[in-house]
Amino acid sequence: MPTVKEVTFNLLRKLGITTVVGNPGSTEETFLKNFPEDFDYVMALQEASVVGIADGLSQGLRKPVIVNVHTGAGLGNAMGNLLTAYLNKTPLIITAGQQTREMLLMEPFLTNIDSTQLPKPWVKWAYQPARAEDVPGAFLRAYAMAIQEPAGPVFLSLPLDDWDKEMSFEVPVRSVSTRKGPEPDCLKTFADKINAARNPVLVYGGDIARIGQTAWSSGIAFAEKINAPVWEAPFCERTPFPETHALYAGELPAAIGPLSDKLANHDLIVVIGAPVFRYYPYVPGSYLPNGAQLIQVTDDPDEAAKAIVGDSLVSDAGLFLDAALPLIKSRANQAKAPLRLAPKTPSHELPLAPLAVFAALKANSPKELIVTNESPSNTADFQDQFRFDQPDSFYTFASGGLGWNMPASVGLALAEKKNGRNRPVLCVMGDGSYQYSLQSVYTAVQQKAHVIYVVLQNEEYGILKEFAVLEETPNVPGLDLPGLDIVSLAKGYGANAIHVETTDDLGKAYCNALEFKGTSVIVVPITKKLGNLIQK
Repeated sequence: MPTVKEVTFNLLRKLGITTVVGNPGSTEETFLKNFPEDFDYVMALQEASVVGIADGLSQGLRKPVIVNVHTGAGLGNAMGNLLTAYLNKTPLIITAGQQTREMLLMEPFLTNIDSTQLPKPWVKWAYQPARAEDVPGAFLRAYAMAIQEPAGPVFLSLPLDDWDKEMSFEVPVRSVSTRKGPEPDCLKTFADKINAARNPVLVYGGDIARIGQTAWSSGIAFAEKINAPVWEAPFCERTPFPETHALYAGELPAAIGPLSDKLANHDLIVVIGAPVFRYYPYVPGSYLPNGAQLIQVTDDPDEAAKAIVGDSLVSDAGLFLDAALPLIKSRANQAKAPLRLAPKTPSHELPLAPLAVFAALKANSPKELIVTNESPSNTADFQDQFRFDQPDSFYTFASGGLGWNMPASVGLALAEKKNGRNRPVLCVMGDGSYQYSLQSVYTAVQQKAHVIYVVLQNEEYGILKEFAVLEETPNVPGLDLPGLDIVSLAKGYGANAIHVETTDDLGKAYCNALEFKGTSVIVVPITKKLGNLIQK
């Protein structure tokens, strides 16, 4: 008879899930022994990088990925990026080995105690099979849970002695729907409100981008039909609307008062595919401009329930847009000047300002490119220079937790290899952010991933110094980062690495990295001038 392991791997083949990202431990080796040749195993040096790589890979391929970490200890290491995967709505099947069933009663060394509780609340479902024969069925249920909207990570705790047990039956593959459409009466009510509005405004979020090209196109058609400006939701993790479009207004600030001020004079705020709202830090004010109403479309019932204002419709963003378009009246499409100013012209004074770094990168970037950004204190300058007009071109974290973009960039690059598009990945990092998951550089090198890390080095946690000004908290310790030799760190993992200071040298190094098609790290000293945390 086949073993639990054989039935499980056959099931995963039928589901098309043949990539495992992991860091092996003793409680996982029974799962990994005689690893099948038709499966890919991507090894990372630490579990935070494991989850980040898998997240990027899953988003790039638009399909689930198996994550394998080491019992409770490894799952603990993974939790920061697991939180991000949950907020990114990425369908990951997180697995961790568990001690032998015969010893679980005494909780021996490396037991994952309360295994299903540890990953909560950052998984949709957590389970430890009651018997070995339930392992394949647990994978099928995990798959179904992960891909249903809102998609997200799930968790399985798997005792190490289950895999060699014999099974007398196969687990039949079954399908589940993954998208839910709008409730008709609520759809009509929303359409009527949009048609009756004097001056509506749109706020788009990452759900539109996750769906793909069809929702991207529907979002454009929807905005053009009602001739309304489009804002990106605060801390938006994917680009949901072309940022060169005349109706694109920018990204909303993530604070109550300033966000409301940006939407002044609009009587209806239409939020599609985003929470209401990701606020941080606290800056008081009215949630909505005087006299304004808000309606929200989200695939997440929890986001609908906790929205602080407005009426919510639980629906897939793309299905809502397609269903609403025929119900929406066209508005006069008068010629409008772009809502955003042209990109600024930077100074080339040394040390370079972040704006100059981003301008040099943009000037030398190919059209086909993926960009990730984890330099939070420089986001405004980044958005000024990089204006994405194609779907699936920009990714970042939905959580605010550092350490995601470096490994996720590796996963995105691996997805590009698998799907044959082969776009390079540019990952913009702060020197502080770089330290959180720098082990992922090793995986990038070993996997021959085409990733270019550009590290802006100001020897400080710039974003925290901005918060210190906002919160009036002087003399906070631990905000300076002297003595980091990032070039040596990168070379230690096998990457091509270089230190540059001028825009000319940066441009040359970047072009060389694009030509190299491997993993490169470019370190650029920048000025320590603080940005503006709230107004972008």
